Amino acid sequence: MDHSTDQEQQLLVRLAWLYYVGGHSQEEISEQTGLSRFKILRLLSKARETKIVKISIDHHSIETHQLADALTRRFGLLECIVTPPLGATADPQADEVRARHAVGICAAAFLARRLQGATPPVVGLAWGRTIAAMVDEMPKLNRTDARFVSLMGSLSRTARTNPFEVVQKLAETCGGEAYILPAPFITDSEEDYQIIMAQSLVRQTLALAQKADFYIASFGDCSMNSFIHQHGLLRSEEIEDVISSGAVADMLGKFFNRDGKPVPSKLNYRTPGVSLDDMARHEIVLLAAGLAKADAAAALLRSGLINRLIVDGDLAKVLALGD
Repeated sequence: MDHSTDQEQQLLVRLAWLYYVGGHSQEEISEQTGLSRFKILRLLSKARETKIVKISIDHHSIETHQLADALTRRFGLLECIVTPPLGATADPQADEVRARHAVGICAAAFLARRLQGATPPVVGLAWGRTIAAMVDEMPKLNRTDARFVSLMGSLSRTARTNPFEVVQKLAETCGGEAYILPAPFITDSEEDYQIIMAQSLVRQTLALAQKADFYIASFGDCSMNSFIHQHGLLRSEEIEDVISSGAVADMLGKFFNRDGKPVPSKLNYRTPGVSLDDMARHEIVLLAAGLAKADAAAALLRSGLINRLIVDGDLAKVLALGD
């Protein structure tokens, strides 16, 4: 860092401290520093963009506590974190983006808390847009002993939700190591699945995944509009087949019916990754965002596999009402 950059960094820190911690108005800061209010506003914005400032809001309220308690009791959870309800608008896609962002913020705070233990952590990660939102919100940490391992195969194209991207970015943010599962999300056949699962690099990665302290998973719904179909991970005939077998949700490459049971579909034997037995043996933290995923979320919560839930407030309301 050169001298001019270092001076600007110091100025950003000073302004952020005066404004956010000291509670000084922009006019008061202008008088103290001799800077114009316009320049102070611009520099405060830069402090947020460069993550010198990370805004944290105490989101707990009577409503979110009541929703969390209701979901914890209903589904036998160890912990449930509910974001404040934002309310539905006329734009469902924008609502879902906001829900993912809210859950991402809470999930990042949860993960940062879990990484503070003395034991070197091993964290298993799924991929998905909500997982990516969590990684985007992670604060810088110094856990060089942390290991982050992908639990399932990769997307067929470059995307921010690709396990390579989220695991690698999380490891860089925390100073740890990333372990990628070198396999596709789905194989062409069961025979190809067996060949890939027998590869030494795949076996080594999954052996580490089996040692993980906990898994963080997101999920999808099973429909023609689902992420895995819209992004070409499943062909139309494949998604139709899994839907006809009763699937309403997919998590970690496995497909589940409304009762949370794995469906009798061959697709469950073509997705490299951790097994159903691995899931049952591990603590799973499920990230749930968006009203469109209500049926899928309820199904997975009935599976008995989910131990902790981080959910947006509007979806939590629907889940608390029940069937």
